[in-house]
Amino acid sequence: MSGQEMFALDDLARLFDMTVREDAVAGGLTVTVRNQTIVLSPGQSLASVGGRLISLPAAAVREGRSWYVPVDFVPRAIAPVLGSRLELRKPSRLILLGDIRAPRVAGRIEPLGSLARLTLDVAPATPHTVSQDGQHLNIRFEADMLDAALPATTAPDLIQNVRPGEGPAVVTIDLGPRFASFRSSDLAGPAGGGRIVIDIIGQTELPPGQPVPPPTPEQPPLLDLVPAGTLRTIVVDAGHGGTEAGAKGSGGALEKDLTFAVARRLKAALEARLGLRVILTREGDSTVGLDERAALANNNKADLFISLHVNASVRQTASGAEVFYLNLDEYGDAAQRVAHGESESLPVFGGGSRDIELILWEMAQARYIQESAALAQAVESSLRQHVPMSLRAIQQAPFRVLVGANMPAVLVEMGFITNAPQEKQLQSEEFQNLLVQGLVEAVSRFRDARGAGPSGAVR
Repeated sequence: MSGQEMFALDDLARLFDMTVREDAVAGGLTVTVRNQTIVLSPGQSLASVGGRLISLPAAAVREGRSWYVPVDFVPRAIAPVLGSRLELRKPSRLILLGDIRAPRVAGRIEPLGSLARLTLDVAPATPHTVSQDGQHLNIRFEADMLDAALPATTAPDLIQNVRPGEGPAVVTIDLGPRFASFRSSDLAGPAGGGRIVIDIIGQTELPPGQPVPPPTPEQPPLLDLVPAGTLRTIVVDAGHGGTEAGAKGSGGALEKDLTFAVARRLKAALEARLGLRVILTREGDSTVGLDERAALANNNKADLFISLHVNASVRQTASGAEVFYLNLDEYGDAAQRVAHGESESLPVFGGGSRDIELILWEMAQARYIQESAALAQAVESSLRQHVPMSLRAIQQAPFRVLVGANMPAVLVEMGFITNAPQEKQLQSEEFQNLLVQGLVEAVSRFRDARGAGPSGAVR
């Protein structure tokens, strides 16, 4: 109306449980919300909210039997009297009331030769996963809904469409006929947000005139060998769970809840940013034995094992994160023999023999102590850049959960739940995201150093 977007007061009354009364003599309006009074005067772009004057971009307007107010009436007049968080997003025509996680997502597509690049700016940065489902990629955000402005495709042979997916916080990419593979990376976005970059890589086209090579005869499946230095699978262990609540803070926070919250965020970040397969030792509030956790990692041929915990102390001032790897001093010479990779020759079916390493459960971690120490150093160094660290930030200890892990393994105490300020930190999304960022960077640095061979060093 006259260049102003307006709300019908009747609609707002239903949404916010308001009472609207018209003063027939003065021609004004009285709006009551939660025992607070808002007075609108005819022809004036002002309102009185609990006796305090506020300005509006336009006056209330009557048309027919209905009254209309400018959309800014909601954040300027209604929000102060509601007593709860209210946000008006004009471009996307949304009103968010309460603690609703609705990150803004804005995208663009760039054709770049043999690939198409989809860039999504996300504000605020939000944990997410990227997964393929046939001819679709799904980006799932840890949010209640999305405030998304998705781009039209400019490369239909690779990206046919970018659209809302199944679920309120999912973006789906419909892949084109030339799709071959994709890669995903996370970057820092503008104004403290996040940026997701997904490259859709096309099939390689043969030069003109070159015949299509005949299909190769079916071969027996090759052994699933991993190139030296690579990481493919990580097991993230959310400490405690079920009947094992772990440590408890004075504010009521439980260790089992904090470790699971961070484990889920870490899984999403490692999958999205590093393209790794991540397995959680528990998918909910369940009780899992200490040896079961390492067994899960062994059975899935995990390349790393990271166990998450929070610390407790009789000193309420104790604070800071700590990183542990296994101490095998109590196992003496036996641990040293295992660490040097002794094996036993056993006969195999069809003749001949094969060297088989038979390792007691308690000795499984012995051969990885040096790599576990390097992983612990990488974790400590990366976490130090993001969160407070204890005075003894890196230590060795005989933790049972690490003993049977047949791969580099560390245990991270994320902070002291018995320190009241740190208990609040551990519960906050911001602090949990900082922890996750440090751990992702540590895994990336460890992977790079491992791939560099014996001369590689983690700094």
